[in-house]
Amino acid sequence: MDAQIWYAIYSTILGGIHGAFSHLGEIRTLGMLRSRFEAVPAAFSDRLVPSSKEEPGRIDVEADSSERKDIAKFSQMWNEFIDSMRIEDLISHRERNLLLVPYSSSKGSVVQWPPFLLASKIPVALDMAKDFKGTDDAELFSRIKIDDYMQSAVIECYETLKYILVELLSDPGEKLIIDQIGDKVSTSIQAQSFLTDFRMSGMPLLNDKLEKFLNLLLDDFENTVVQEAQIINVLQDIMEIITQDVMTHGHGILENSHSPHMDNRSDKKEQKFERININLVYNESWREKVVRLHLLLTVKESAINVPMNLEARRRITFFTNSLFMRMPYAPKVRNMLSFSVLTPYFKEDVLYSDEELNRENEDGISILFYLQNIYPDEWTNFEERIEDPKLVSVSKDKKELIREWVSYRGQTLYRTVRGMMYYRQALELQCFLEDAGDRAIFSGYRAEKKGTDHLQALADMKFTYVVSCQIYGVQKKSSQDRDRSCYNNILNLMLRYHSLRVAYIDEREEKVNGKPEKFYYSVLVKGGEKLDEEVYRIKLPGPPTEIGEGKPENQNHAIIFTRGEALQTIDMNQDNYLEEAFKMRNVLEEFVKRRRKQRKPTILGLREHIFTGSVSSLAWFMSNQETSFVTIGQRILANPLRVRFHYGHPDIFDRIFHLTRGGISKASKTINLSEDIFSGFNSTLRQGYITHHEYIQVGKGRDVGMNQISLFEAKVANGNGEQTLSRDVYRLGRRFDFYRMLSFYFTTVGFYFSSMVTVLTVYVFLYGRLYMVLSGLERSILDEPNIHSSKAALEEALATQSVFQLGLLLVLPMVMEIGLERGFRTALGHFIIMQLQLASVFFTFQLGTKAHYFGRTILHGGSKYRATGRGFVVFHAKYADNYRLYSRSHFVKGLELLILLIVYEVYGESYRSSKLYFFVTFSMWFLVASWLFAPFVFNPSGFEWQKTVDDWTDWKRWMGNRGGIGIQPEKSWESWWDGEQEHLKHTNIRGRVLEIVLAFRFFLYQYGIVYHLDISHHVTSFLVYGLSWVVMATVLVVLKMVSMGRRRFGTDFQLMFRILKGLLFLGFISVMTVLFVVCGLTVSDLFAAVLAFMPTGWALLLIGQAFRPLFGRIGLWESIKELGRAYEYVMGLIIFMPIVVLSWFPFVSEFQARLLFNQAFSRGLQISMILHGRKDTISS
Repeated sequence: MDAQIWYAIYSTILGGIHGAFSHLGEIRTLGMLRSRFEAVPAAFSDRLVPSSKEEPGRIDVEADSSERKDIAKFSQMWNEFIDSMRIEDLISHRERNLLLVPYSSSKGSVVQWPPFLLASKIPVALDMAKDFKGTDDAELFSRIKIDDYMQSAVIECYETLKYILVELLSDPGEKLIIDQIGDKVSTSIQAQSFLTDFRMSGMPLLNDKLEKFLNLLLDDFENTVVQEAQIINVLQDIMEIITQDVMTHGHGILENSHSPHMDNRSDKKEQKFERININLVYNESWREKVVRLHLLLTVKESAINVPMNLEARRRITFFTNSLFMRMPYAPKVRNMLSFSVLTPYFKEDVLYSDEELNRENEDGISILFYLQNIYPDEWTNFEERIEDPKLVSVSKDKKELIREWVSYRGQTLYRTVRGMMYYRQALELQCFLEDAGDRAIFSGYRAEKKGTDHLQALADMKFTYVVSCQIYGVQKKSSQDRDRSCYNNILNLMLRYHSLRVAYIDEREEKVNGKPEKFYYSVLVKGGEKLDEEVYRIKLPGPPTEIGEGKPENQNHAIIFTRGEALQTIDMNQDNYLEEAFKMRNVLEEFVKRRRKQRKPTILGLREHIFTGSVSSLAWFMSNQETSFVTIGQRILANPLRVRFHYGHPDIFDRIFHLTRGGISKASKTINLSEDIFSGFNSTLRQGYITHHEYIQVGKGRDVGMNQISLFEAKVANGNGEQTLSRDVYRLGRRFDFYRMLSFYFTTVGFYFSSMVTVLTVYVFLYGRLYMVLSGLERSILDEPNIHSSKAALEEALATQSVFQLGLLLVLPMVMEIGLERGFRTALGHFIIMQLQLASVFFTFQLGTKAHYFGRTILHGGSKYRATGRGFVVFHAKYADNYRLYSRSHFVKGLELLILLIVYEVYGESYRSSKLYFFVTFSMWFLVASWLFAPFVFNPSGFEWQKTVDDWTDWKRWMGNRGGIGIQPEKSWESWWDGEQEHLKHTNIRGRVLEIVLAFRFFLYQYGIVYHLDISHHVTSFLVYGLSWVVMATVLVVLKMVSMGRRRFGTDFQLMFRILKGLLFLGFISVMTVLFVVCGLTVSDLFAAVLAFMPTGWALLLIGQAFRPLFGRIGLWESIKELGRAYEYVMGLIIFMPIVVLSWFPFVSEFQARLLFNQAFSRGLQISMILHGRKDTISS
């Protein structure tokens, strides 16, 4: 335990220093981004654009031209990035326009920065000029030049307005007027007479007219004639304001300029500025300039909060920050390593159906309604997007678009495939930037990419995506609605993304020598015109998923269809981002770099972003924990400890290295339950080298509900137990040096072993104290005079240890990583909020999960894959569900520790007069409370009265139902009880003996407490203990008689059964009367007897389960089962009583909702409305 704490401190300090030197978190807010945005294009050119040394003939270029070219290239990538976020509905149309960088930055005298940097600069400059009282040009200009962005905005607005007017006017003479006004501005600035020649008081009026003018240019009119007339009227007003109100001598320009067309007319004299080219409003390039000028003039508030969406902010800041981190230089696309992406899929959700979206749970909440309230800004952006024909295909109806919108916010295959296909999109853009000339680069990627089939061909040569849909063939042939839906959705993905390939296992029945035999094939298909087309078919020796574990075998059969030098493994609950895909060729260059002893990496570890953290408090806890592990945790494992392995997706493998050394997935049944880490073991054992890189990230979904999280933790704990028993761990331990071996131990199986030891320490401490208290040894020790002098020091040491047992030091890496990337004030705030939201209760509960499943695997083996489910958890888990899941792992152990603490407090004397008694046992009481009640604290509507009543009814029904063949554990207690003993059916003699030995600890209660009963009169004879067993046997016989009577006489001989119960009741009253009157039994003895005999009965029950075959043969198994049912009733009642009491008070349920969904509250979610099913949705 101490070593684990010291490792947490060590990894925190070293990981923080390492992260700081890696430039993590240097741009973590939009304010930091604004201050450094000028350096971003240069950093982009340096990191993500191939070196100019590879471009002969382009080196001798002027510095200014080179800088503009860099900005133009950056704008291509940046605008694609911003457009992708718009398509994903993270930003609105207005935010997209504020974030875009113009392609044609070469035509102005200043760099055209994105409008969000220049927002409010023009209104501020206008106010500054209007209120300026002096006549000195230099003073006014110096005020404007203090802010570089303000100076750029003023110059750009002037030049853009001049360009728009010149292009819009058709008459050459009128264009000449605009040029003359521009010449007057230039000469006035040079002569320092600008404030003399131009009146600043007329600028606000000019600004108002310009806003109206630009709005008319951007509005969509059905009648072009009306639009043209209105534009002409406002344009004439603008020119009148410029020449009459702003310019001192502006009327002279109009009088001295005459159009040659006007001179030749004899019949009619036209007004000036009546002839315009109205067709320009349909020109995209010209229209973009109008939009940009409109934004610069009209956005009066600061754009410091653009974008508003937190995920969009995170992506922008992380990407720009990563450009300043150390990464290999980008090669040209044709020179980069080719790579494949492999995703295993079984039968998870692909695309949500209309029925799934609108199906309401017991509270009347549908997935669509839930997401509309969780992501209100994204739903608003979606509604805005589907109204824009440029962004939405006409062939798609609104229902299909809504299905996609919801699926892109879940953990679906649709989301994963869209994310991975960003690699191809990024490669096409990178090819364009490398091959395009200056004109094409300054025109824009979208304007020039038509007809560039070679871009797609080159991208296909470098990138392949294979989804291994294990049962795609079965789904294709199935008649079930869900299977057909999955098949059609996967087919639609192939038709949408032509470079997507799907591999599956096909089972065929063929005749050999006239007899039908089953044959298995690994098949690869792609999208055709309307259906899939087979590409390859490989015969297999047998059914792979029946020989080994399903998921690794699903990867193994499909790996042959991948291509290239590298292979990235992606799970189907992951996501990718376009801006991160641009850095893929940089990451692949890591394979070429030689490191320690001229070795090249064999696995490249990448960081993950957990995108499910905003759903609830539990999801936030898991997100922080997982983020800490995939960042600072793996950073230290890779360097300097060099014990990082493969912990799951999205690592990148050296494909050739691993194909020739056993593949990427070991798939033996049971032992390779955690198949991911074994590929890391295999790579290290075969002299591989594993690194970790944090300048690129991939999205990852995690479990968001209490039961989902617990199942996941149980699966991982089972996997670590199997790792402990594996030959791979043994071989690594033998080959590592001492320090690397220790690092390996404490960062893998040692962590789970320490968790188990932490729990065992509590048991050892309490059982040791129980023995000392009940045996009288403690009293005799404390009576010794020599003990009093050292008693205080002992108490202080125990109190100090209890503080550390809270596990506060284990969250240090989490705090450090949040501090690095978001600021230490934010990290401290997150830590405090997590504690207020009972994060300690949650992590203490998960400690019990780890200890139970790891210990059971070590003791009995037999781990199995546990499907956690990846849906949205917006439902209330019934009491019976929680009881089934946590009865053995937490409730039984929690009640055992509760009895220990009660006995220790009742009979203990050691700390009765000490103030430190509370600190010694506080962590243990906290542990008990967490294990018994955490599932209900973190259960939505866990303390709502009506649901509590329904839960009790459901639990009683479940307890009373009989089991049998085909009866599911969810339907009957007996079926569940049999399933809970599955590990004893497959264990060996050692496991059974250890179970029996461990059960003997429960006899200690009876042995000690009976000598402290008042009825024993302080007699220490062994006869007292013997009589206690007579009482125990009598109780068991009576219970057996009642049970037999209920079965035999309960229906046909109801009267006889009632007489039997009456006689037993009278006998009980008689015996108790004699004991109270004659033998001196007291009321306290009754409570003490419960504490003594209840553990004894549980011990007998455990021993009976271990000897199940024997008790089954002698006919006592039914009695064991009835005893087990009785104990389950008692345990269920004890745990349920506090829930009933708390459910009486309505404020408890409201407090719990706030506790569970605080993160959603901060984003505007009215969770109480959602949980109660009221459909008056939040106004958007």
